[in-house]
Amino acid sequence: MKVLLVNKFHYRKGGSETYYFTVAEALRKKGHEVIFFAMADEKNLPCDQAEYFVSNASVNGGIKSKLNMVLHIAYSKEAYKKMQALLNKEKPDLVILNLVHKQITLSIIDAIREYDAKLPIFWTMHDLIAVCPSYVMLDGKGNICEKCLGGSFKPCVENNCIKGSKLMSILSKYEADYIRKRKWYDQVDLFICPSDFYRNKLAQAGFTKNPVVTMRNPLPLGTQYGGGRKGDYVLYFGRLSEEKGVKTLLAAAKETDCKLFVLGTGPVEKELKEFAKDMPNVEFKGFQTGKVLEDYVKNSRCVVLPSEWYENGPYSAMEAMAAGKPLIVSGNGGLPELVDEGENGYVYRGGAKELAASIRKMLALSDEEYEKMSHCSVEKAKALFGPMQYVEQIEAQYGAIKGEKTNV
Repeated sequence: MKVLLVNKFHYRKGGSETYYFTVAEALRKKGHEVIFFAMADEKNLPCDQAEYFVSNASVNGGIKSKLNMVLHIAYSKEAYKKMQALLNKEKPDLVILNLVHKQITLSIIDAIREYDAKLPIFWTMHDLIAVCPSYVMLDGKGNICEKCLGGSFKPCVENNCIKGSKLMSILSKYEADYIRKRKWYDQVDLFICPSDFYRNKLAQAGFTKNPVVTMRNPLPLGTQYGGGRKGDYVLYFGRLSEEKGVKTLLAAAKETDCKLFVLGTGPVEKELKEFAKDMPNVEFKGFQTGKVLEDYVKNSRCVVLPSEWYENGPYSAMEAMAAGKPLIVSGNGGLPELVDEGENGYVYRGGAKELAASIRKMLALSDEEYEKMSHCSVEKAKALFGPMQYVEQIEAQYGAIKGEKTNV
C-alpha cells in the first residue's frame, strides 16, 4: 500500500509532527510505501516530494508569507493544483491528513475526490479546529469555551478567540463557515482521535456524518521503556503558556515545598519566574531536548501535566509513561484517560490545593509502592502506544472502508 501523509510542517516542530514521522517510519517498517505533502520551509527534512509542497504561509512569517495566508486562508488554488499533480504522479492507495487548515487548506480534498472519488481519506484530529475556530476551545481571555459546538462560529469573533485578534478571529470564522458550506468534512471517510474526550466532543458537535474513532498516538520506534529511578524532584516539561497551568503547579510547589524542575520556554516564562523568585525549591532549566530531556524525565519522581485546557493525548505524558514515570494530571481533556488512579499516578480536579495533595501522596510512596506504580506506567504505555499495533489498526480501518467503497 502507498500512503500519502499530509501535514503543514515537514520538520520536527511538536507532537503532531512526532506522530507524522512516527507513522511514516512504522508504515515503512511494515512494508508500505510513504509519500508526503506539506508546506515549503527552510527547516523541512529532505523529501522526494518537496517540489509539490505549497508556498509558505504563516502569520509569524515575513510579509509575503503573511499575505499568502490571509488571501488563501480557506481555499488555496496552489495547494489544489499541486495535490492534483502529486496524485497523478504517485497514485496513492490511502491519504492521511493531519494539520492542514489555513496553510494548506481543505482545497486538497477537492483534488483528491476529483482524482478518485473512492480513494480512502483518513484525518487524525490533533486538535478541535473542526468544531472550534481557535482549535483549543479557549476564548480570547483564555477561558474554556464550548460556544461554537452548536455550529455557529459567531462567538469566535465576539470573544476575539484567535490570539486576541479581531482580524484573525474574523478570518478564522470565515474559514470555518466556508468549510461547512463546502461540506468537506463529509468527504473524509474516517476521523481518528487520540483520545475518547476528543472523539466525544467531535461527536457532540455533529460536524460530520462519517465515523469518528479513538486510536491512541504511537510512540516512536526504538522507544526505550523503563530504566528510570525514583528521583527527588517533580518535573514539568513543555510550553510555558497560560493554558498549560504551570502557575498552578508553582502554587502547589509553594504549598508542599517539593523540589520542582520546570523545563521549557514560552510567552509567560518571565511571569512564572517572577512568581517563583522567592521559591528556592523551584528551578527553571530552559528548553531541553534529546538525551538531556530524556535524562531529566528518567531521573524525576514523577511528571506533572497541570493543563487548564482540553489537552488531547500529549507526547510528554506518553514519553513519561514509557520511561516508567508516574503521572499527576489535571482532569481536563484526554489526560485522565492516561491514568489509572493510584496505579500509575493521580488525577486531580480543581486548583493548586488539589494538585498539592496529589504531590504529597506521590512523595509519600514507599519504594515498593513507587516501583509498582512505575511498572504500571511502562505496561500501560506498551499496551496503548505501540507503533506497529497502530499500523495494524490503520490497515484494518483501510480494509473495512475499502470494502464499503467497493460495494457502493
